[in-house]
Amino acid sequence: MRFKLGCSLSYELKTETVFIFNVEVAHLRSLRILDETLTLTPDIARRVYVTPDLKNRYLGLNVAAGALALEYDAEVELTVHRADPATIQETPVADLPLDILPFLLPSRFVSSDRLAAFAQAEFGHLPKGHRRVNDICTWIHEHIAYRRGASDGETTAHETLLMRAGVCRDFAHLGTAFCRALGIPARFVSCYAYGLVPSDFHAVFEAYLDGRWWLFDATRQAHLDGLVRIGVGRDAAEIAFCTPYGEMTPTGMQIRIDRADGGPEPAERTVDAISTEEPAPHAGAL
Repeated sequence: MRFKLGCSLSYELKTETVFIFNVEVAHLRSLRILDETLTLTPDIARRVYVTPDLKNRYLGLNVAAGALALEYDAEVELTVHRADPATIQETPVADLPLDILPFLLPSRFVSSDRLAAFAQAEFGHLPKGHRRVNDICTWIHEHIAYRRGASDGETTAHETLLMRAGVCRDFAHLGTAFCRALGIPARFVSCYAYGLVPSDFHAVFEAYLDGRWWLFDATRQAHLDGLVRIGVGRDAAEIAFCTPYGEMTPTGMQIRIDRADGGPEPAERTVDAISTEEPAPHAGAL
């Protein structure tokens, strides 16, 4: 499927401010960039970096006091891999590649250590595999209210469970935490999400099963086969769309994504497992 997507961001700066942006689509084999532009007003020097392992793209700016506007537009072709969830099993911790380890441990917002007892009691008895992770998403969807303003940028997964409310960021952190607590590697994903209303930067998560990363969205608000990745990390701290260092005020934000190929709408494929990343080669045992 082809999508046209992008964002418009604007800020008023009281002092010189350093910005780190992560809004450009990731460099994945499954995500072909057909056209792409990023315009800054004023047009200032840029620093760019693509992480060699995860392919996240970071943009660094040193901006003088005044106004800043960022305009990003891209047309991309997304290829997804589908599979029958019943065929996807969990990988025992003893067999996990060592480079997967960071996604098995607690992190700043994914307090899986504090949720271990709850996760074992609630989900430990379920049959292992893709369907158990999907059951975790169903539980979150049914027990956590999606409510804007219920959390902030400091809310952790265990706090979301206590408050029983949050937004997509919190749903993704909680799903990631439950998985890690059960010995399933999981990571936080930011994306453009086709079908999300209103359009916004969206957060989902991926779980590592049978040698591949599989997408999950506990909010059930977007099409899994319409998620265009921006970044992936241990939690939201690593892939925030904007990280500023200075005194500034956001003055505008618009996120957009539309089909560009005139094809049929993506289906709500709850019976399919969806992956957008090819299995990566891993180093052998030491």
